[in-house]
Amino acid sequence: MNAESTQKEPQQSLQSQRVVCNIPNAITLSRLLLACVLFLLIDIQGFWITSAVLFVFAASTDFLDGYIARKYGMVTILGRIMDPFVDKIIVGGAFLFLLGEPDRSGVNAWMVLIVIGREMFISSLRGFLEKQGQDFSAAWSGKVKMTLQCVAVTCSLLSLSPDYFFNDSWFLLCRDILLWMAIAITLYSGIEYIIRASHLWSSTDD
Repeated sequence: MNAESTQKEPQQSLQSQRVVCNIPNAITLSRLLLACVLFLLIDIQGFWITSAVLFVFAASTDFLDGYIARKYGMVTILGRIMDPFVDKIIVGGAFLFLLGEPDRSGVNAWMVLIVIGREMFISSLRGFLEKQGQDFSAAWSGKVKMTLQCVAVTCSLLSLSPDYFFNDSWFLLCRDILLWMAIAITLYSGIEYIIRASHLWSSTDD
């Protein structure tokens, strides 16, 4: 019985990884659709508070699909690819669309270049190393980076609204500080990942 159950477990695990339609993947897909709606609202302009709320919802539900997948054994190959991809679409896309209002949003072209360039480079690096069988999982700096980027984007969206206190000097100062902090941790985490990758390469050569 033990031998049979041992043989069944990897088979079930393999089958679960091949499943495409499950709750976590549906949540991930819904986040991608929310991102499309968000970008449309930003492009239309005038719905800044709604855009900020939608962005917060789409970004904050990032943990939900992964949590459900791990807790209930619904981890799939598609989910492992789609989840970080959608995260990058939401945050990177928001930065790109905010670039259309550089004077009012506080987002400049060099900031967007750093954010998107870092994501593309580290994603390529991770894919290469994992193909070599190396563990290149997310570090704490990557999680802090994601959090600060989301807070900075939210403040940038709100600063475009003429309502409430979002155009007050203190709020704009807080927005700019958060943007600089987000860019700083983005650079730091990128450098940290590069150092980790170099150590992995050197250990492989040894």
